[in-house]
Amino acid sequence: MQRLGSSSEPNRWQPVAQNSNMSERRIYVGTAAWAIPKAYQDKFPDEGSHLVRYASRLDGVEINSSFYRPHRLSTYQRWAADVPEHFRFAVKMPKAITHEGRLLDVEGPLQRFLGEIAGLEHKLGPVLIQLPPSLKFDLVRAEPFFRTLRATIDGDLVCEPRHATWFTADVDAFLVEHRIARVAADPRPHPDAGTPGGWPGLVYYRLHGSPKMYYSAYSREVITETTRILVDHANAGTAAWCIFDNTAAFAATGDALSVTDLLLHRWTARGRTGDGEETPP
Repeated sequence: MQRLGSSSEPNRWQPVAQNSNMSERRIYVGTAAWAIPKAYQDKFPDEGSHLVRYASRLDGVEINSSFYRPHRLSTYQRWAADVPEHFRFAVKMPKAITHEGRLLDVEGPLQRFLGEIAGLEHKLGPVLIQLPPSLKFDLVRAEPFFRTLRATIDGDLVCEPRHATWFTADVDAFLVEHRIARVAADPRPHPDAGTPGGWPGLVYYRLHGSPKMYYSAYSREVITETTRILVDHANAGTAAWCIFDNTAAFAATGDALSVTDLLLHRWTARGRTGDGEETPP
C-alpha cells in the first residue's frame, strides 16, 4: 500500500510555527514513539535529536517505552526541555501495573511511575492506561485503583480496555465519575470501541493500522475522515488526540503527517477567507 502523501507532499520539512495553531486549538496528532523512518527523513530538519526533529513537525507523541521499562525523572525532564512550549507527551502506564499487577496491589509501582513522569511538568499530556484483553471489568478491582490514581494525578487520563465487559453504560458512568476518557481504537476489539467513551472532556484516538494491525497504512479516505472528526471535536471545545500506532512498517509517520498537513491546509484556507476566526482548523 502506498504511504499517504508520499508523492504529493513537498519534500521539505515545514517549521512547527506553521503547525502551532493546531495545538493552540486543542488538536494533537502524533505517533507511538518519535522514531523518524528513513522514508520520511526529508520531511524533517536534518539537525538535532530524533525528538527535536520530530517535534518540529508534530505537536504530540505517545511514549510507549514506559510500558516496558522505567525512565528516570531526569530523562523525562530532558525530553521536556527538548521540545517546543506547545508540545505534549502522552505516556503509557507500565505493564507492571496494568498487565502483571492487573490493577491490584500496585500502589508502589504506580507512585514510582507518577513520580517519574512528573519530570514532564506542564508538557505532560494524557496518561494512557491500556488494559490486557483478558481483564474483565470488576468494580472491586477497578474502583480502588482509579480512585487512588485520580487522587494522585489531576491531569488527563485515558483508558483503552479491550474486554467486552468494559463497554456498558454502567462502566461508562464509572469512567465519567473518575474523569477518565475511553480510547477510540482501530481495529475495534468490541463494536463500541471505535468511538470515544467515558469522560467527554477529552477524546483520544489510537489507530493501530487496518486491515493488518500495526502494519497497514490508512487510506486517504480514512485520513480525511479522521481529520474531520478531530476538527469537529475541537470546534465543540474538546481536546482531541490522534496517535498512529501502525509503526511496524513505518506507516505511522506518514499517516500522522498527512493528518497534520490537512489540518494546516484547513486552517490556512480559513485564514485566507477570514471565516471562522475563532474556530479550529
